[in-house]
Amino acid sequence: MARGVNKVILIGNVGGDPEVRYMPNGNAVANVTLATSDSWKDKQTGQQQERTEWHRVVFFGRLAEIVGEYVRKGSKLYVEGRLQTREWEKDGVKRYTTEVVVDINGQMQLLDSRGQGGGDNMGQRPQQSRPAAPQQQQQYAQQPAPAQQPQQVPDYDSFDDDIPF
Repeated sequence: MARGVNKVILIGNVGGDPEVRYMPNGNAVANVTLATSDSWKDKQTGQQQERTEWHRVVFFGRLAEIVGEYVRKGSKLYVEGRLQTREWEKDGVKRYTTEVVVDINGQMQLLDSRGQGGGDNMGQRPQQSRPAAPQQQQQYAQQPAPAQQPQQVPDYDSFDDDIPF
């Protein structure tokens, strides 16, 4: 029997600063809205048309901490995740929301160059209840941590010095 595929890939701009919370077990959860735009030329009028679609994106774990530290309103993101619809009841009315969930199987990449970004407060760090470790790369894929293996430090002195750049 064939299994379905639930995969979402989005590239867009963040609509507001991320909201980061921590679950009782200490895992981080970050929520953002991501705007994607589609443009086309109207066949009847010949004018350029544009439509913006807003997506709710939820990050879990280490990716949520990274989003909370580095992403701001206006930041450009590449996101890979899955669609998930939640249901709840408020005032006797059933409500639904569909979100893009980016967890251990997902991926996020910051598309802004360092120092650029959407907001004026890119250089300011928000106060968090738990500090996030700095990252050297801008692409983040959450993977299970190996069982306490020591990291090997590359020996930079062994490289050839005749490299022309």
